[in-house]
Amino acid sequence: MLDINDHRGVRVMTFDRPDALNAMNNGLYWAAADALDSAAADPRVAVVVLTGRGRAFCAGQDMGEMSASADDGRGHGFPAFTDGLAEFSKPVIAAVNGLGLGIGATMLAFCDIVLMADTARLRLPFPALGVAPEAGSSYTFPVAMGMQQAAYYLYTAEWMTAEDAVASGLAWKAVPADDLLPETMQVAEKIASMPVVSLVATKELIVAARRDAVRAARAREDAVFAQLIGGPANVEAITAFFEKRPPDFSNLPDA
Repeated sequence: MLDINDHRGVRVMTFDRPDALNAMNNGLYWAAADALDSAAADPRVAVVVLTGRGRAFCAGQDMGEMSASADDGRGHGFPAFTDGLAEFSKPVIAAVNGLGLGIGATMLAFCDIVLMADTARLRLPFPALGVAPEAGSSYTFPVAMGMQQAAYYLYTAEWMTAEDAVASGLAWKAVPADDLLPETMQVAEKIASMPVVSLVATKELIVAARRDAVRAARAREDAVFAQLIGGPANVEAITAFFEKRPPDFSNLPDA
């Protein structure tokens, strides 16, 4: 579900549900959250790299669990993962190897450096699912991309190419797919050669500037999401997904 490998101060965390396009179920959320906690506490780890196995980076929330609200007894792992990533104390690099939807895109705003395969694409599907943005993206995406670029992708649920992501500032570099991990590891190892104490201090200064704003955005998003989840638009979107048809939002009852 989550593959973890260490190399020269770099911890590589690979989302490993390729048959599900690395969609996040509760188990994967908690595995990633626990792995981040472990990496933060381990003095041998200087940098974390996030990537995915197969043709997807992360296809967002597992739709089966979205409709079933799965809970393994620890509560839902989404807040633990997003909060852990947002406030992680060391540099994080994303190596986006393929499709990134939902949380597979919004988590990138919490990564310090994002490299993308030139074939990778991102999508913020929230309006098409009858819900609202999550993971602080109502704040982080306008900051990273500018208001109009962020508004376009948040309102339309259109695909964003790797070239678009780099041009807008959401990603640092697009590279050929075969070069993605080698180039990512080259950058990660260069950072990991620095004193961990200096990296942690620098990351804290970067995170401190956005911490309160992200927390406030998350709180607003959670409240709106709770209002919309299970509503007519969301039910139609989920039903259409499982029936393999386009959703029809034209005759929904008034909110």
